[in-house]
Amino acid sequence: MTVFSKYYPRNATTNFIAAAAFDMSGCPYFEKRHLLFKNRPPKTEDEDDVAQAGVNKASKGGIIYGDYLQLDKVLGAQVLQSELKANKIHDEHLFIVTHQAYELWFKQILFELDSVRDVFISGHVRDERNMLKVNTRIHRIVMIFRLLVDQFAVLETMTALDFFDFREYLAPASGFQSLQFRLLENKIGVPDNLRVPYNRRHYRDNFKGHESELLQTTEQEPTLLKLVEAWLERTPGLEVDGFNFWQRLEINIFEGLKVEKEKLQSMSDGEEKEEMMDELAKQKEIFTSLFDEKRHDHLLSKGERRLSYKALQGALMINFYREEPRFQVPFQLLTSLMDIDTLMTKWRYNHVCMVHRMIGSKAGTGGSSGYHYLRSTVSDRYKVFVDLFNLATFLVPRHWVPKLNPNIHTFLYTAECCDSSYCSSEDSD
Repeated sequence: MTVFSKYYPRNATTNFIAAAAFDMSGCPYFEKRHLLFKNRPPKTEDEDDVAQAGVNKASKGGIIYGDYLQLDKVLGAQVLQSELKANKIHDEHLFIVTHQAYELWFKQILFELDSVRDVFISGHVRDERNMLKVNTRIHRIVMIFRLLVDQFAVLETMTALDFFDFREYLAPASGFQSLQFRLLENKIGVPDNLRVPYNRRHYRDNFKGHESELLQTTEQEPTLLKLVEAWLERTPGLEVDGFNFWQRLEINIFEGLKVEKEKLQSMSDGEEKEEMMDELAKQKEIFTSLFDEKRHDHLLSKGERRLSYKALQGALMINFYREEPRFQVPFQLLTSLMDIDTLMTKWRYNHVCMVHRMIGSKAGTGGSSGYHYLRSTVSDRYKVFVDLFNLATFLVPRHWVPKLNPNIHTFLYTAECCDSSYCSSEDSD
């Protein structure tokens, strides 16, 4: 008697199960699987030799993995305040690790951002071969921010009650006190005058000593926004005595609007014609505003636009001619800058949602209004490259865009090159 039949009296069902469990010879899958192993050629001695051909260099001395990464410091930096108070709360460990991971990624973003700003500040961006370096590092920042947005999902495996168990041990520490995130905002170009006050006080009042001085210094340094602005102002083709893109675009647009109006006027009267005429009037108003420099400067003074008038022209030209060789890499850069703004907004929004979920409408551990304060920061006032988003407002049919003649307009193919500025002495990678 088999073990199966000993413990399970046979009937029609158990007979079927026994047959299925112990007699798989009729199953095509198991037959093929058997043949697969049966027909596999045995390993040769040469294959075994190749697999074991390495040399353990670590046994000969020198730096090892843990020392190189200083893991004793990194992995020993999780000190649970609840445990120090003899009330160890399991989820506090997750809370600490997640926020430490955020800070490490903020450090990498600042590292990349500073290197990009150095390329612009030093003037090396004038050699357009350096634009690949700039694009690569900006794209890396984008990818890190994607990771930071997704990282909230890990923290949200903790429930509100789990957080409540150890929240009292955090006060008065607060995420607002993240120096690196404030430095990041400053270096990208978040306008100081558009920041939401923190308990009716300037954000820097929450930092003391060296940290406050560091923040003040970054407020005076060229931001990524200002550096990109200066770069856009040099867009080839804007010159009045050259291609003069802006003047030609203005002529083409208003000629196009005139033609559209004439077509509508030839239509029979009706509700549809009236609606289309109203829409055309709105379009004309938008483009009249676009080509009014005084209007632009007024919006700039109110903070509704961030780029200079000429930089806006350059950005729009790059968008219209993005398929031309000279403008492909610049267009990719502008796209990545919008990605950074988008992801920072998503990060703020995810943070708002998580805080609301964890503490409701309670005050923050640092003394702010918590959810209500954070919600006020999710707006266009914190978008740095908002003008790039608004470019879509001014898109027109392709046949309205001034035509380029490659035989005449050689700037489309000839980039600025200067070997002496290709690499700096400090950054030759």
